[in-house]
Amino acid sequence: MYLVTVLGNLLIILAISSDSHLHTPMYFFLSNLSLTDICFISTTVPKMIVDIQTQSRAISYMGCLTQMSLFANFVCMDDMLLTVMAYDRFVAICHPLRYPVIMNPRFCGFLFTVSLLISLFNSLLHSLIILQFAYFKDVEISNFFCDPSQLLNLACSDTFTNNIVICVIGGIFGFLPISGILFSYYKIVSSILRIPSSAGKYKAFSTCGSHLAVVCLFYGTGIVEYLGTAVSHSPRKGAVASVMYTVVSPMLNPFIYSLRNRDIKSALRRLHSRMI
Repeated sequence: MYLVTVLGNLLIILAISSDSHLHTPMYFFLSNLSLTDICFISTTVPKMIVDIQTQSRAISYMGCLTQMSLFANFVCMDDMLLTVMAYDRFVAICHPLRYPVIMNPRFCGFLFTVSLLISLFNSLLHSLIILQFAYFKDVEISNFFCDPSQLLNLACSDTFTNNIVICVIGGIFGFLPISGILFSYYKIVSSILRIPSSAGKYKAFSTCGSHLAVVCLFYGTGIVEYLGTAVSHSPRKGAVASVMYTVVSPMLNPFIYSLRNRDIKSALRRLHSRMI
């Protein structure tokens, strides 16, 4: 699954970078999303594979903090990029004539930079919260990686404080992006419904169908994995949700975009013919 994820996302990046027809804002953000997914899954799965091969389940204190920080960073980056892509689709469908002016290269670079800075801030915030508490030594984490919510459970002896911290972080870095995505799609659906022909409606919706599927997959598994720890303390359920969130979701993204997107499929065929 790890190899499929890495190769699938690399193919998306290669197809976009090698095809001049795909040098547009939407595919610029998609290529960065694919790169983020590679980094996202690489923070957890390789360590797990090594642990299985060496029959070891140990990780150092600094290694755990590093893994947690990278995980929080790339999760938030995924979150921000999906929000930016929703805004891109909103401009493309609701303001098609102004789209090239609004989504110019400089503004796209600005949106990417802001997403990166917010992600780094999220990672720093997680690290600072954990470092406020006691030094971890000889403790057991009921997961296959250093999940931030699991570390908060260990750090916060007070369950109420732990739930407050999870809800606040989830609200800032989860609720606000989701609100932006929902608002964008509210405007998109309103614009699509005003299109008189069925063919026009289908064409407009097909441009954001893949993104909507990825959003549902990412947030659906994320809500179960992250906020579910506030109400459930079952290690088995938490581990299953973590696998869905950290492994299955990044693996399915390339398939969703390649199978549902005609431009990506054409670019992959052209890339394949060039390689042959």
